[in-house]
Amino acid sequence: MRENVLFDLDQTVVPWDTQLVFRSYVLRQEPVRRLGCLVFPFFLPFAKLLQAAGLKRVFHCYLWGMKRERLEELAQNFVDEWLPELTYPEVIAEIEAHKAAGRQVILSSASPDLWVNKIGEALGFHQSLGTRFDWGETVEFFPDMIGENHKSEEKVRRLSELNIHDGVAGYSDSRADVPMLLLCDEKILINPLPGIRREGEQRGWRLMEPDKPWKDRRAFGIACTLQYFGLWKP
Repeated sequence: MRENVLFDLDQTVVPWDTQLVFRSYVLRQEPVRRLGCLVFPFFLPFAKLLQAAGLKRVFHCYLWGMKRERLEELAQNFVDEWLPELTYPEVIAEIEAHKAAGRQVILSSASPDLWVNKIGEALGFHQSLGTRFDWGETVEFFPDMIGENHKSEEKVRRLSELNIHDGVAGYSDSRADVPMLLLCDEKILINPLPGIRREGEQRGWRLMEPDKPWKDRRAFGIACTLQYFGLWKP
C-alpha cells in the first residue's frame, strides 16, 4: 500500500482563500453579479447562529441563477487561467517530490469541491476532497451543502471513508487542520499564524515560509476586500 501525504489547499498550496479568489474571477467575468455583494455582510451579525456552514452558503449567493454548465465552465477556466499564478512554488516542489517517491498525495480543503477537484486534477493529486454543494441545474440563492462543512474533524472522517487513516506527512497553515496533521508522522506548517506557529515550534513541527504575495496583514486585508468585490487578479 502506498504511503499517503495530506495537503490543505487555502493558504497552504495557494497563499489565498480560493473562495475569495474564485469569487473575484467570476465577478470579473460577469460584473453584474457584484450587485449581490451587500448580501453577505448583512448576515455577518448572525454568524453565531448560522455558524461557518451557514455563512458559507450565504457567501456563495453571488452565483444565484447561474446555470450549472456555465458554473463548471467558469471553474475550469479559473483553474486554467489563474492557478499557475497562484501557487507557492516551494509547496508545488514538495508535491512533486512526494509523487516522485511513489506516495499518494491527497488534497483536503474546506473550499467547495467544485474547484478543489479541478485544482487537484491540474496539480496531479491522486485524491481531492472539498466541501460538497448541491449546485443543481440552476444555482439557488443560498445553495445547499451536502453533508458537513469539510474542515477539522470532518476532514479526518472523510479520509477514513477512503480508508486513509495515516500519512507520512501533512501540510497546513491552520489550527483547524490539527486533527488531520495528527494523522501524519511529519507535520509541516506553511506560513502559519502566530498561535499555531508557537504550538508547532513547541512540538518540533517543520516550518516552511515561502514568500507571500503581500507585504503585511494590512496589504493582505486590502487584497481580500478587492477579491470579494471582484476587483483583483493575480
